[in-house]
Amino acid sequence: MSDGVDVTQSRPEHVTRTRRGEPVTFLEAISEALWEEMERDERVFLMGEDIGLYGGAFKVTRGFQDHFGPDRVIDTPISEAGFTGAAAGAAHMGLRPVVEMQFMDFISPAYDILTNYIATSRYRGAGPQPLVVRGPVGGGNRGGPFHSQNVEMAFFHTPGLKIVYPSTAYDAKGLLKAAIRDDDPVLFEEHKGLYRAPYLREILPDEDYVVPIGKAKTVREGSHLTVVTYGMMVHRSLEAAEELARENGVEVEILDLRTLLPMDDDAIVESVKRTGKLLIVHEDTRTGGIAGEIAMRVNERAFEWLDGPILRVTAIDAPVPYAGPLEDYFLPGVQDIVTAARYLAAY
Repeated sequence: MSDGVDVTQSRPEHVTRTRRGEPVTFLEAISEALWEEMERDERVFLMGEDIGLYGGAFKVTRGFQDHFGPDRVIDTPISEAGFTGAAAGAAHMGLRPVVEMQFMDFISPAYDILTNYIATSRYRGAGPQPLVVRGPVGGGNRGGPFHSQNVEMAFFHTPGLKIVYPSTAYDAKGLLKAAIRDDDPVLFEEHKGLYRAPYLREILPDEDYVVPIGKAKTVREGSHLTVVTYGMMVHRSLEAAEELARENGVEVEILDLRTLLPMDDDAIVESVKRTGKLLIVHEDTRTGGIAGEIAMRVNERAFEWLDGPILRVTAIDAPVPYAGPLEDYFLPGVQDIVTAARYLAAY
């Protein structure tokens, strides 16, 4: 696209709001990032189930195929292993594919191609592998065990992959742009509970911007304890922090990881050194969750700065329930964070 060309009229409604100075949702920020990167670089193309004519399960790519055509917005068969493998081949040939998993739960059939082939590509001398696999994750929508999982820890142990998990519309757009431009494969997780959350509407910059992969962000400053978290749990933690400040005078510092792999160890350690106490919050299940890895890294680098035990608030070790009351019990909530933080602050 040539500089100075006004393409607003060719964009669908949900990818024009920033151009008009209107606030956008998390989902619209994702759509804008995809659209702008496809305009910017003709090597970028999309693959996934029902993303073309139907516009995707959550309508992220609604109107894309009409504008970019079926060769750049490709409706695939229900074969995650197949179309992820095809994307790997396209990346080898110099293209920059973005693969949508209709739900990230269904990434499991593509585990082999992602961990054994894509992640090892550079190490084996096969060159860059500029490939993004993105899609919705997370519970709270009564989707049950096949539509509600967080999959980050299934891949966290795999060298060669990057894992991104934003919590705001601004970061979602900037991080997705950075992921598409990256020469390494990136798993991009989008919590579906954030897609249309009204409290996440933001007015985004009209100019092009990226958010660097691998950099955490302090979203609330505090002196009594540090909460390290990401995704939906950033917002649950902010609610908890406001309650703690109001009722107990406890000031919580909240660090949004934004990127899980590579992890911003320096930001975590610096925050722990300021507060002396650490609470880790994530929606993923407890055993083998990222809290254990973060705790070990802090133990190695900042043990002498700790004034109490490292605590964690997570989902319980079970498949995600369908029933509403059971899912609410399963997921970490605001009061779970408040209880753990009160205990830690008083330690």
